[in-house]
Amino acid sequence: MPETPISERLKQFTSSIAPGVFLVGYVIGTGSVTTMAAAGAKYGLSLMWTGVVAALFTYVMIVAISKVTIVTGKTLLQNFRTHFGASPAIFIMAGLMTTQIASIIGVMGIVSDVVREATTPLTSDGTGIPPLYSAAFFTLLLYGLFWIGRHQAFLKVLAILVTTMGFSFMATMLVVLPGPMEFIEGLIPSVPTEGNAQLLIAGMVGTTMAGVCLVTRSTLVIEKGWTSGDFRTEHRDAFISVTMMLVINVAIMAAAAGTLFVRGIEVRHAVDMIRALEPFAGSLAAMLFTVGIISAGLSSLFPNYLLSIWLLADYFDLPRDPRRPLYRILVAACASTGLAIPIFGGSPVAIMIASQAISPII
Repeated sequence: MPETPISERLKQFTSSIAPGVFLVGYVIGTGSVTTMAAAGAKYGLSLMWTGVVAALFTYVMIVAISKVTIVTGKTLLQNFRTHFGASPAIFIMAGLMTTQIASIIGVMGIVSDVVREATTPLTSDGTGIPPLYSAAFFTLLLYGLFWIGRHQAFLKVLAILVTTMGFSFMATMLVVLPGPMEFIEGLIPSVPTEGNAQLLIAGMVGTTMAGVCLVTRSTLVIEKGWTSGDFRTEHRDAFISVTMMLVINVAIMAAAAGTLFVRGIEVRHAVDMIRALEPFAGSLAAMLFTVGIISAGLSSLFPNYLLSIWLLADYFDLPRDPRRPLYRILVAACASTGLAIPIFGGSPVAIMIASQAISPII
């Protein structure tokens, strides 16, 4: 029997970990960057243990949910409805939709805030593009791509830009690498008494062990067509995805700890995170972070827009055809909530962290 070419084996391996890579792209977005940078800037590496514990429990949950999905042939939400009744399933749907809306509001608030700061040199009065203008533009752009079904190529470009930012955080961590004792001490569970440590811990757990991702994982397993013979593949996929999440999250926290924490700078506004990349990127830090955080925001908004129709399709066992009129109306309603902060005001960083903290409760 001829040996399988290396290129074919590589293609098969890449395909086998596709569901896990999707989750990494979903998790490592604006919320993750904001929460991890805020934690590193405020407390250094002292909360790193939270990320490790969250990653461990996320792995357990992903494996368990995947097994249930494979054995039953039903998604997680369908299993809730079948075995526990309609009420728990509806509660889960309502809870996830609540976190979905909160995430959309926070992400678009941060994106529009970053655009405003980045464009201050381009406006005559030095105030930058008003957040409402940029939020409306991005909302219409994303909804337009969803309407015509041409968003896949756009998402691939965004993924490349987000990956570039992720590597930049890892490179920054190597430049300002904290001492080994700081990493060791960061693995010892402790909760600082000052500041908003409890909220940040909840946010760090939520950005990793996100309820949205766990439900989405179930759907991805169904679409992948895995059977009981694929348990080993599923385990490997889950391990790789969780490890990637942990490495990137720790890199963001360590970069912020080695730059912002040592200078006593907290992350109160989105632009405060730019300084975390300066040791590596220098004068390009602002452009690199701006492009990266906008790309991360837009790429995470798409699945948040689609979550409601995925949940409804699962619950009522309907085809997931985004061209259905009801689905288009629901996506439009979800997308419009991103205009909340530009219209009514508020702190996008605080809202983003709070939205992450809600997720594990659900």
